[in-house]
Amino acid sequence: MPTLHFIMDLIALFLVIIKGLFIGVICSAPCGPVGVLCIQRVLKKGFRFGIITGMGAALSDIIYALVSGLGMSFVTEFVKNESNKLIMQLAGSAMLLVFGLFMLFSRPKKHDVRVSQDKTFLNNFLTAFLLTFSNPLIILLFLVLFARFDFITPDLPINMGFGFLAIIVGAMLWWFFLSFVINKIRKTFSDRYIRVLNITIGTIVIAAAVAGFIFTITGLHWY
Repeated sequence: MPTLHFIMDLIALFLVIIKGLFIGVICSAPCGPVGVLCIQRVLKKGFRFGIITGMGAALSDIIYALVSGLGMSFVTEFVKNESNKLIMQLAGSAMLLVFGLFMLFSRPKKHDVRVSQDKTFLNNFLTAFLLTFSNPLIILLFLVLFARFDFITPDLPINMGFGFLAIIVGAMLWWFFLSFVINKIRKTFSDRYIRVLNITIGTIVIAAAVAGFIFTITGLHWY
């Protein structure tokens, strides 16, 4: 029935958007040098400069996401084999678990990130972009997440387009949230807030990894 197919297509599109939002948040959330830079700019310059910093980081992330997605498309045929897909998803869950544990037990560090007094948005945007772009290891994280959530579907280009847009939106939602919260607590801010963020994100990632193991082994689906 055409109506049923249409509904199924909408559900598939909705799911890929949710996956994209989740991937965007997870890839942006760790409070590394860019996160610290965003926090410092909010504290010293205000909320808008935190958002501009996030936009620069998000642009770099989507470039690496597209590169990672292109690489994943080359192994689509390999993943179509159920045993190969099982191995990749288990490996993806394992790496996601390691990442979550790293976030959970990491301590706030004093990153050597200089905050210039430049008031132009363009300068702040470009410095955040270049700082994020200088870490190509983000590709590995994208590959892990793409494999874990079966995100890449080359035969559905429209869904893929919306999925990558969702990654940008997810990243910007994170930077907006971070800038908003830091701006609200700027008078009482301390490194312990970064620790709380790391614990929160680490716990969510670990829960997703454990759920991934369970669903993969039992053959059930959560998406």
